[in-house]
Amino acid sequence: MAQAETQATKSAYSVPQRMERLPMSSYQNMIFLIIATAWLFDSIDLGMLTFVLGSLKTHFHLSVVQTGLLSSASFLGMFFGAAIAGMLADRFGRKIVFQWSMVLWGLGSFLSAFSPSAEMLGISRILVGFGMGMEFPIGQSLISEFIPAKNRGRYIAFLEGFWPLGFITAGILAYFILPVGGWRWVFIAQGIPAIFVLFIRRVVPESPRWLESRGRDAEANQVMTTFEEHVKHSLGLKELPQPSGKSFAAVAGERKFSFMDLWAPGYAKRTVMVWALWFFALLGYYGLTTWLGAFLQQAGYSVTKSVFYTLLISLAGLPGFVSAAYLLEIIGRKGTVALMLFGSAIAAYFYGTAGSVTTLIAFGLCMQFFLFGMWSSIYAYTPELYPTRARATGAGFASALGRLGSLLGPYIVGVLLPITGHTGIFTLGAASFVVAALVVLLFGVETKGKVLEEISG
Repeated sequence: MAQAETQATKSAYSVPQRMERLPMSSYQNMIFLIIATAWLFDSIDLGMLTFVLGSLKTHFHLSVVQTGLLSSASFLGMFFGAAIAGMLADRFGRKIVFQWSMVLWGLGSFLSAFSPSAEMLGISRILVGFGMGMEFPIGQSLISEFIPAKNRGRYIAFLEGFWPLGFITAGILAYFILPVGGWRWVFIAQGIPAIFVLFIRRVVPESPRWLESRGRDAEANQVMTTFEEHVKHSLGLKELPQPSGKSFAAVAGERKFSFMDLWAPGYAKRTVMVWALWFFALLGYYGLTTWLGAFLQQAGYSVTKSVFYTLLISLAGLPGFVSAAYLLEIIGRKGTVALMLFGSAIAAYFYGTAGSVTTLIAFGLCMQFFLFGMWSSIYAYTPELYPTRARATGAGFASALGRLGSLLGPYIVGVLLPITGHTGIFTLGAASFVVAALVVLLFGVETKGKVLEEISG
């Protein structure tokens, strides 16, 4: 009888009410770390191209333009993966799409390792990108839906912080494996962690917010109840705080979703803003960083030394994402995104004009600090702009537009480099960051400290 009363009490509150009142515990942190670890593996895979691009160019005797096309292959896959996965996740659930994303990028990594030609390698990299493109918007959505509003921005920023960790790990793997086993063994090493999907399948629950938005209230209640029990057990509590505040319960008519919801009143302006933000930010980012190692090799440094310098520069990303994680909750999303973008623009310009190894590393450190702060900020900001029924789709299409910029960036660099030189390339990157910052300042909405359903209206 008492258990029935408890269930009735729980059912009287919506999932957002129940989720928002939960104190942070080792259970939420465990889920976060599992998703972040998958994120880490993806970032290793994508970041590795920075370190092996010069070796691939030499092995396959590629021109500068052909090298640019090869480096863009992953982003072509990411463009389609991000767009498709968002819609699939809003239709079929976050968890299943997240699992399949890891299977696909792991398969693509192994195919890359055994590619007999540049063409086959390009196709394999498209598959890798498709899997990664699927994972990114789903990871954002899961974390944003599991973590209360007062902690949400910081946790998503920390999630993105696993990106520089992955980049650094990729550099370490390349530094030790590349001289011994060559680029094929590098790709094999980065494909092995795909078996981590088995752990995700067992531990990470489906989003109860998504279940409720689909009208699957009984399942949402069951998952939410299990979630609450884990939190109680982790903290050693007998009872959790009582839910309070507005219910934000899903109502009939809001449980269906179409792509046109991104253009509904109140969301069209956000969609235009966030698409432009992602396009220009990633155009600048990948146009510059994908070529960092190759730039150093062209300047006369050995493969090992260019990998070492690129790895050294990337270390500044660690304090960059930590700073962004705290600034997001202090000065807000808009201010932090704009600050990191303007900082990236200034550092990128001076990096392009560096005349010595000392100034190159100094400005490179500054650039990576702001670039990884930028990543943390836009990943925290994007999923907050859409309702649960459209969150993965909104984040997915924003990411897809970013991947279009990622696709164009390395290719544009390959075309313009012989004409403008390094200075022109980094000026172009700086200009892209400035445009992205202005778009956010002019058209963005502030979401700091608000419950997701409150932002959605």
